[in-house]
Amino acid sequence: MSKTYKYKKIIIRRRYRILAAILIILSGGLVLLPKYQKNVGIKPETFLLNLMSPERYISTDFLANSLISKDPSILLIDVRSAKEYSDFSLPNATNIPLSTILKPDNETYLDQDGYKVIFYSNDNFFADQAWLIAKRFGYNNIFVLKGGLNAWFNTILNPEMPKTSDSELEFQKYNTRKAAAMFFGIGAVNTLNSNAATPNIAPKKIILTKTKKKTTGGGC
Repeated sequence: MSKTYKYKKIIIRRRYRILAAILIILSGGLVLLPKYQKNVGIKPETFLLNLMSPERYISTDFLANSLISKDPSILLIDVRSAKEYSDFSLPNATNIPLSTILKPDNETYLDQDGYKVIFYSNDNFFADQAWLIAKRFGYNNIFVLKGGLNAWFNTILNPEMPKTSDSELEFQKYNTRKAAAMFFGIGAVNTLNSNAATPNIAPKKIILTKTKKKTTGGGC
């Protein structure tokens, strides 16, 4: 096992320990966000039930199909930095860095009953944090792109060809993914640091409705 591989494993473990600590803080209702106060939330037990459910994850295949079919119910939120967003982003995504997720100006993006709000980052780490924070404050219809952009590149833009022993279903999935890669006009890309341009798809018009004050009780 190479030193580089061992180092990456250590970094991943360390990041998810941090995420676990955030989870504990949020589940206990001890969210400390300076200069921002919100008088609503959900009960800790409801929050934990939501947290344990895998239904918050959206697959890259589902997202690719939604973008190709121009599903109007998808609202993508890139929670990475503005620099990362400018280097590469998914079609029609809005950049809301994690550190600004609960700024009042961003509430209209989070409180959207008419959209599936999908957070994404390079992997699950920062998108999961955005989901935890938003869910803690009672927002619904929020999801996380499973595996983030890393999974997007590995499954949609540069899918691995199945082995000859794999099922016909795997070959069908591969062909669908290759077709998706051609649709997005990027082809095979191997790293997030590539200079590939965002696919040239007409931006979707997002109508931001005036948010309603929540009246849900039981928040911490």
